[in-house]
Amino acid sequence: MISTSNVSLRFGKKALFEDVNIKFTPGNCYGLIGANGAGKSTFLKILTGELEPTSGEVIITPGERLSFLKQDHFQYDEYTVLDTVIMGNQRLYEIMKEKDAIYAKPDFSDEDGIRASELEGEFAEMNGWEAESDAATLLNGLGVDTEYHYNTMKDLNGNLKVKVLLAQALFGNPDILLLDEPTNHLDLDAIGWLEEFLINFDNTVIVVSHDRYFLNKVCTQIADIDYAKIQLYAGNYDFWYESSQLIVKQMKEANRKKEEKIKELQDFIQRFSANASKSKQATSRKRALEKIELDDIKPSSRKYPYIDFRPAREIGNEVLTVEHLSKTIDGVKVLDDISFVVGHEDKIAFVGSNGLAKTTLFQILAGEMEPDEGSYKWGITTSQSYFPKDNTKDFDCDDIIVDWLTQYSEIKDPTYVRGFLGRMLFAGEDGVKKVKVLSGGEKVRVMLSKLMISGANVLIIDEPTDHLDMESITALNNGLIKFPGVLLFSSRDHQVVQTTANRIIEIVNGKLIDKVTTYDEYLENDEMARKRTVYTMDGQDSDN
Repeated sequence: MISTSNVSLRFGKKALFEDVNIKFTPGNCYGLIGANGAGKSTFLKILTGELEPTSGEVIITPGERLSFLKQDHFQYDEYTVLDTVIMGNQRLYEIMKEKDAIYAKPDFSDEDGIRASELEGEFAEMNGWEAESDAATLLNGLGVDTEYHYNTMKDLNGNLKVKVLLAQALFGNPDILLLDEPTNHLDLDAIGWLEEFLINFDNTVIVVSHDRYFLNKVCTQIADIDYAKIQLYAGNYDFWYESSQLIVKQMKEANRKKEEKIKELQDFIQRFSANASKSKQATSRKRALEKIELDDIKPSSRKYPYIDFRPAREIGNEVLTVEHLSKTIDGVKVLDDISFVVGHEDKIAFVGSNGLAKTTLFQILAGEMEPDEGSYKWGITTSQSYFPKDNTKDFDCDDIIVDWLTQYSEIKDPTYVRGFLGRMLFAGEDGVKKVKVLSGGEKVRVMLSKLMISGANVLIIDEPTDHLDMESITALNNGLIKFPGVLLFSSRDHQVVQTTANRIIEIVNGKLIDKVTTYDEYLENDEMARKRTVYTMDGQDSDN
């Protein structure tokens, strides 16, 4: 078990946490949530001991091992992949290395033999003989193939490094597991594997994630950081959202009734306080009035932007026709003779692990890249607005936010433009910030303002949830659901895809798999297809 006793953290006069007392118990997976800047990652660092609180203490049951997902991709560059994973249990790794050093001695002494015997006993107690196979199982589950297991970490790309570091955190059945954004850069299969791992994990898990679907799948409780406090709620993310909204609603309703009662009492006192026959009743009502206290409803640190995509004109039946489109990037054919037609009610999610293929297609359809072969044609009633996955070149200028956004607006009035920025939580002087100095999340919100102000009836959106906090993702999700136009998009957020798309297209080896279905139905059918056919060593099919 891990708990905190009166933990506070202050930066100057600002309190990030104030007297936090909380217990995290075995058998539960806690989703640690809160607005950007609320201190989620900071709180995890306090729990690991990486950061000292201003006051209070963290208490871990003696003998329990804590494991933390590290984000330093270069710390283990000189180690092999398998060694990096096993280092998740530092004591076990130290024993392995000390044993190897002793056995490698040319002058093996009696003292060495005694020490080796002690190490072998401890090694066996820690299931050391299964360490490499356990590490390999974790790596394979996360999609790091066996061919990489003896490579050094510096030879891996960024996505594989993330998976190895996650395997390191999971290794050796830690008593307490802390995960900060574990699904970042994971593909769909790896996320599914991690979900099952955490669902079946018997010890304590505390996880920070912006993926609402993931939190709903794995969490048994939610730890909500707000008002410099951490409040526990039983259930997953959706249950927290509903119950927290209900609590605020109930408090507001209770306050409304109290205010009505206060006014009723005040009216009576004012009317009859000077009336001798009613003086006792007036005095009684004064005492009753003094006892009424309104609930203190603090403003939440959460801020939800308002995202509403309104087309300037209705879209016709002819939207988009793509014929025999091909494109080769760096010698790889990412689009291979693809054709499809988009209807006026389509909201198409482009899914699958090949991000380059999706981005390339979107860039071609947005007019930012030419295909090698084939053609595409937009309907005459369509207007398109494009949200790129990489917005670096869009903000490579000295414009302030208002001027940058004005260029995409038919109405050039600064007040009108500022209204769209206000919806995206840019207030007051924010409008005069230069776009090149904005954070990743701020740039995404400015790009979404561009989509809204454009009045386009076709939106092409490539991975819009990157860099967004939970509140902005929720607002975007709602905006996409309500959008009455045509949508072509990709997103790693499962819930966005499931609640928005009515058609799924996957690009596999440059070819299209095109289904009119929901995302969950598509995944279910895909999983069933994979289970139906298992190839044996001799090439024959067998049922699984």
